Amino acid sequence: MTVHFIGAGPGDPDLITVRGLRLIKSCALCLYAGSLVPQAVVAEAPNDARILDTAAMTLDDIIAEMEIAHKAGKDIARVHSGDPSLYGAVAEQIRRLRALDIPYDITPGVSAYAAAAAALGIELTIPEISQTLILTRTAMKSSSMPEGEDLTSLGRTGATLAIHLSVRNLRAIERELTPFYGADCPVIVAYRVGWPDEAFLHATLSTVRAAVTAAKITRTALIFVGKALTADQDGFRDSALYDAEHAHILRPVRGNNPADPAA
Repeated sequence: MTVHFIGAGPGDPDLITVRGLRLIKSCALCLYAGSLVPQAVVAEAPNDARILDTAAMTLDDIIAEMEIAHKAGKDIARVHSGDPSLYGAVAEQIRRLRALDIPYDITPGVSAYAAAAAALGIELTIPEISQTLILTRTAMKSSSMPEGEDLTSLGRTGATLAIHLSVRNLRAIERELTPFYGADCPVIVAYRVGWPDEAFLHATLSTVRAAVTAAKITRTALIFVGKALTADQDGFRDSALYDAEHAHILRPVRGNNPADPAA
């Protein structure tokens, strides 16, 4: 029997993958992060399934439930918000499962940064403005950041930043990024992406703290920083992907011969 780690997406039940939903429908035990995964997702579990919200459970509690189900020959759905590969505390569960010789697999999900960009109707990689997206967080009460991954180091790249788990650390974000991005750099705070109360705050590095305070946002928010966020308003060059003068194996440059039907 197998533990299936499943990315449920950021909130909207429609954003779970077909595979993820199929697995939930087939598992006798369903463990889900109730503070971030809507009940509508796990409601698709079998009628006789054991469904547990892990918000109040410890790692030991979670692994114990998995071990019991595994010994009983039951498949397990471990449902995480977004994509399990990002800030899901999946690695520590996998380490325990390996020690117990319990097989597992992972079904990816839609991450909050991708869902937010879709809801905003923007592209995060704009030609000659930003071709790099950095997913990161800041250190507060959680584990410290590894050496070289502080905002000052990342800010030197000028890349678009998607900063998780940091809406209470805006003072440090402003202080550390302003020297590299400028006080007027666009910032978007994506609150509860995919949920009915989803909201987006448009600000700058110098105004974002006041905007978030006024909106009373204290958790479940993703912070975007970078010039690419408003590039569609300022103008940018087209990419080479569909440029008529840019040849590649699937689209050779068309000839200038009038007799050439492709000309």
